[in-house]
Amino acid sequence: MDRSSRESEDAFAGGAGGGLSFRAARALWWGSALLVLGVLGPSVLVAGMDHGWRAPVALGLVLAQVCALRWLARAPVAVLAVVAVAGLGVWVLLPTVTLTGALLAAQVALCVVSATRPRRVSVGALAAMVLPAPLAYGAGGPAGLAVYLLAVVLAWTAGQWRRAQRERARAELRRAVVEERARIAREVHDVVAHTLSVMVIQAGAADDVFTRQPEQARQALRAIETGARSALGELRLLLRAFRPEAEEGGVGEEQEPGPSLAGLDELADTVRATGMTVHVHREDATTGLPATVDLAAYRIVQEALTNTLRHADGADEVHVRVTSEGGCVLVTVVDNGRTPQGRGRTAQGRPVAVGAGRGLVGMKERAHLVGGSLRAGALPGGGFEVAARLPVERTS
Repeated sequence: MDRSSRESEDAFAGGAGGGLSFRAARALWWGSALLVLGVLGPSVLVAGMDHGWRAPVALGLVLAQVCALRWLARAPVAVLAVVAVAGLGVWVLLPTVTLTGALLAAQVALCVVSATRPRRVSVGALAAMVLPAPLAYGAGGPAGLAVYLLAVVLAWTAGQWRRAQRERARAELRRAVVEERARIAREVHDVVAHTLSVMVIQAGAADDVFTRQPEQARQALRAIETGARSALGELRLLLRAFRPEAEEGGVGEEQEPGPSLAGLDELADTVRATGMTVHVHREDATTGLPATVDLAAYRIVQEALTNTLRHADGADEVHVRVTSEGGCVLVTVVDNGRTPQGRGRTAQGRPVAVGAGRGLVGMKERAHLVGGSLRAGALPGGGFEVAARLPVERTS
């Protein structure tokens, strides 16, 4: 993880009890210190001209508040208590300074407590800040009371707003991480499941004819080797696509193109090698598709063929059609399996319900990501159909 990522996580850390990054804490201290010195400092100097020794003491209390703000990001509750007591001391020494101005540092601390501490703690701090309200009323009447209460409530509300912002950012970060993990899992599943299914079937076939028909066994082993090399190539491409450099603009090494409908015949050949008859019909109008739609269509066909190999009971023929209609690419994969009410069986012999498993879910997700739709289900006369409709905005 790079430095910027760590700083971002530090900045979003907290919620119920976390802190801020070092840079944010330093900025908070400087900002609050300058605010207190710039607003309260001149007020104390002006009000203390005719109060002799009280002015230096009050000014010392102001400086004490500024120093206490140094730990505002680390211990805002303790800092709030210190600066509130110091602020009340300033007001007692120089009554001509408004209570709102004397407790300015406490209002800043209240804002930080509201933003970084649990709701019960921040509400308790708000209640504590309301307690001096009668003093504001005694010194400034209803107007002084209103100004003080308004300042305190605004400080607490500003902290709540900042807290909500941070929580939304953290939720977005978590959602992005979950979506990226799901995308990686879907890609790995699509790459590995098809090839492994073909390899398992080929290995079983090679074992059945190893002694009686060694040449056919060798062909199956060569098909296994070819499939394994193809899977390794796709995995390397997949891992390269997930590297940070690829997301930052692909510096240096050029990105290889991913699988597409142009490789549909090669994909069908890998399934034919298992003994399955595969009929492929693709219209010329489906060339030159956007990369996202092209990849989605390819993966849907690949997963549908994988499901046929793994789950279709007695299927020996599958039809793949890729056509164009009304600005959409239509992908249809139909097999002749004998499981009209389900899709294969579990290890215990129970039928697997239509729509179960990661494969069909992944196909539907791919279709939805490009704005399309997908339906899958058993046909009344036997067999299973996967039909996707993918909208296209052509690049040429």
